[in-house]
Amino acid sequence: MSVAKIITGVMIGAAAGAILGVLFAPDRGSETRRKISEKGTDLADGLKNKFNDFVDSVTEKFQGAKDEAASMANKGKEQFEEWKGNTQNAM
Repeated sequence: MSVAKIITGVMIGAAAGAILGVLFAPDRGSETRRKISEKGTDLADGLKNKFNDFVDSVTEKFQGAKDEAASMANKGKEQFEEWKGNTQNAM
């Protein structure tokens, strides 16, 4: 099971628990709606932060792979040029 699935499951469980706790609390309707709204905002902010962290992580990995590919291409080009030079000198 991936870490993302575990985090998502925990977030959903926390959201469900918070909503049920607020709904069964003995408060007035307006107070309950305010609490639900605040919890929803907090959860949305948390999910946005997790998503942004995920996007940053993927971006960093992609950039690393891109840099690695460019490095390998440069090494290949250098080796080809060296081989080409050696072949021309031999002729």
